[in-house]
Amino acid sequence: MPGAIYAEGLVKTFGDVRALDGVDLDVPEGTVLGLLGPNGAGKTTAVRCLTTLLRPDSGRLQVAGLDVLKHPNEVRRSIGLSGQFAAVDEYLTGRENLQMVGQLYQMRARPAKARAEELLEQFDLTEAADRTARTYSGGMRRRLDLAAALVVSPPVMFMDEPTTGLDPRNRQLLWDVIKRLVSGGTTLLLTTQYLEEADHLAHDIAVVDHGKVIARGTSDELKARTGGERIEVVVHEREQISVAREVLAGFGKGETTVEEHTRCLTVPVTGGAKLLAEVIRELDTRGIEMDDIGLRRPTLDDVFLSLTGHMAEEKAEEKAEEKAEGNGDRQGQDRSKGRQKGKEATV
Repeated sequence: MPGAIYAEGLVKTFGDVRALDGVDLDVPEGTVLGLLGPNGAGKTTAVRCLTTLLRPDSGRLQVAGLDVLKHPNEVRRSIGLSGQFAAVDEYLTGRENLQMVGQLYQMRARPAKARAEELLEQFDLTEAADRTARTYSGGMRRRLDLAAALVVSPPVMFMDEPTTGLDPRNRQLLWDVIKRLVSGGTTLLLTTQYLEEADHLAHDIAVVDHGKVIARGTSDELKARTGGERIEVVVHEREQISVAREVLAGFGKGETTVEEHTRCLTVPVTGGAKLLAEVIRELDTRGIEMDDIGLRRPTLDDVFLSLTGHMAEEKAEEKAEEKAEGNGDRQGQDRSKGRQKGKEATV
């Protein structure tokens, strides 16, 4: 039986760009799926198809047990959506923004006001509740936007890079909110560029590249697939990077990666602490001064690099959508259209 969010053979093209190329997803009820991928991989397009904002070229889609293509209005009543960028009415106060969303979903005035107060407190916006949104900082606007997506306590949530622009404190605050939602039975599809976020929140992770799901599993399963351990070295002098790289290449079981600005070198190895001791001795023999050295397990960053071969690429998907739609501010209009459709669905 399909999960609360289900896609089979999802295809979407923009001209000659194939943004989605047969994507399959299945998210069980009450769980979090982390959708990872480089810029332009198809993550946002998948979210927009599942939330009725884009019509796919082909594929079967179900959300909350409803066929997305046959029953879009019913789907809109069952979901919450937070896009990549905050989309709030700058001329309304924080409180008015939340009450407006409640009223668009046909909530009565008193319950809408009570829900707004609850969310303002939950997202630490009470003190700014009566200020217009245009006076908010970027992080405050983001929190207000996320609060708006939760006004109706939907059974299924879509969050497209929800913590972009948030500081660590507010990111942790949002993580706590997400955990409470999921513990209460909400199903969540989360796209993110913060791999720590997916590691922290997702029950399951799907890695997307060039419009296809190229790997799926838990965080631990994907890390095991990458295999081995990593030796990480920070050299004291930038001029010693090339020599350190040569030393690590003699012990490694794969390519040595170098971050020039941090003077950090990383190489996959097998052999554990015994091999680490040998590497330290060899670096010392070669006169390389180290600020830090250690042995660690693979991270999701390592998984990402191993599977896709890169961390980011040109946003071909976004450019294709903008060309197809003639829309330079797509995400804000998505949110506006989503709210309007929600209103139409309930009239």
